[in-house]
Amino acid sequence: MRHNKKFNHLGRKKAHRDALLANMTVSLIKHKRIFTTLAKAKALRMYAEPLINRAKEDTMTNRRVVFSYLQNKEAVTELFREISQKIADRPGGYTRILKTGNRLGDNAKTCFIELVDYNENMLKDKKAAKTRKTRRGGKKTAAAVEAPAAEAPVAEAPVAE
Repeated sequence: MRHNKKFNHLGRKKAHRDALLANMTVSLIKHKRIFTTLAKAKALRMYAEPLINRAKEDTMTNRRVVFSYLQNKEAVTELFREISQKIADRPGGYTRILKTGNRLGDNAKTCFIELVDYNENMLKDKKAAKTRKTRRGGKKTAAAVEAPAAEAPVAEAPVAE
């Protein structure tokens, strides 16, 4: 039975699982996107997001806590310098999982896990979605209303002689 077991053990002992998740988090921080299985990505999201959330406030305590999990100075430095600047106003949800299908060898579900603020293609789509045209055509500006009236030819009354 699986009473009170809330996270995926990934078929590994605790030390092996912690090392796996720490290494995957370091790779995610350095490369901004990694390719892995869906189960590992979901476990990584639970592991990495609290660490990324700690990076919002750059204190010595937060740096030490994050370093105790990751054991990689370069990743901690990049997390607190660059990534924390981009996620400063985001209230959560720092990672995105994009499913890519099944692996050929063992038919495992695979996916990308990436940092949300670093995908330029999705950011472009978000900006384009805000400037969408509607079927109604939207509101006309005052200049647009006056311009056609000024251009319309005015029929002059015939001059009586």
